[in-house]
Amino acid sequence: MNSRENQLKAFDRLLTIMDELREQCPWDKKQTMESLRHLTIEETYELGDAILDNDLEEVKKELGDVLLHIVFYSKIGSETNHFDIADVCNSICDKLIDRHPHIYGDVVVEDEEDVKRNWEKLKLKEGKSSVLEGVPKSLPALVKANRIQDKVAGVGFDWEESNQVWEKVEEELSEFKHEVQNKNKEGMESEFGDVLFSMVNYARFLDINPENALERTNKKFSKRFQYLESKAKALNKDLKDMTLAEMDVFWEEAKQMQNR
Repeated sequence: MNSRENQLKAFDRLLTIMDELREQCPWDKKQTMESLRHLTIEETYELGDAILDNDLEEVKKELGDVLLHIVFYSKIGSETNHFDIADVCNSICDKLIDRHPHIYGDVVVEDEEDVKRNWEKLKLKEGKSSVLEGVPKSLPALVKANRIQDKVAGVGFDWEESNQVWEKVEEELSEFKHEVQNKNKEGMESEFGDVLFSMVNYARFLDINPENALERTNKKFSKRFQYLESKAKALNKDLKDMTLAEMDVFWEEAKQMQNR
């Protein structure tokens, strides 16, 4: 691993390159915070993919891309005299110190849950009117549900036992089933949302990240389906001309290969 001196040199090198690109590259000169926004979101998702794949070489590369965006935004901020990279770094340093009084003050905590509760209380003291203000509006619904529940749990609005949460899941499933039987489309959608929300809550109690769990299932399904496609192609068959029984043979083969 690199020494702190070499780490600082590498960061200084990146800042220098950013300055040069902003001055000399036609594409970099044109960029604004708004034009970079969607690219930043894409890079973040690519980092997330690399983490789920446990591809550490790719994680390193994607972290570099995300870091570049942070430096880029800071460079744009400095051009309008609003902030620069030092302000960004000092801002997060100040926040970390303020939010960790058990490290930089005299507050005593017992465990991780105490830390999370203190974190939310401190945010309210900073002037936020609701603990939910920290949940971005543009988050995907599944991620947002998890963050909402995590936030309110931080101030004590939570179930005591996981079995209570599971009972809530069963209750919501029953209500959803009732709406399905009544063929009430609006009711079905509402109750289905409640089922998902309660399942996300149950996952939290089991220390399962629902977004990661669902994405792993997406990846698992995609690999199996692509195996099925390759087998059909090898037989010069079109999937839509195959029976479910024929496709299921290759599906089971794909499952067995993944389980090895």
